[in-house]
Amino acid sequence: MFKTILYVAIGGAIGSVLRFITTILVSKFWSNQFPLATFIANVIGCFLIGLFIGILTKNELNDSNLKWLLVTGFCGGFTTFSAFGMENYTLFQNNNSLLAFGYIGLSIILGLFAIWFGLFISK
Repeated sequence: MFKTILYVAIGGAIGSVLRFITTILVSKFWSNQFPLATFIANVIGCFLIGLFIGILTKNELNDSNLKWLLVTGFCGGFTTFSAFGMENYTLFQNNNSLLAFGYIGLSIILGLFAIWFGLFISK
């Protein structure tokens, strides 16, 4: 168990640092109101989680430490949106479209509400 936690921690640290670097680099070249750095991290994270899971599945490494390092750790540190995207993709693949759309809608609505509520409580 400790070894797994270590893999997640290492991957998460690398992902978080790369997310920070992405934000720094984008802010040097983009000063618009659109949150381009987050958008780029989310899209790249979704691509990478799909790539990593595809490669791990093809090579029968779904339960390997590489999954903890790359998928849970790195992609989780880089962006949690990648996990959200993968979960919804899986729901659609399993013919659970209604559940996927519910998950998407509730995540967005409740996520925005939770931010508002947290800010409200903190005042």
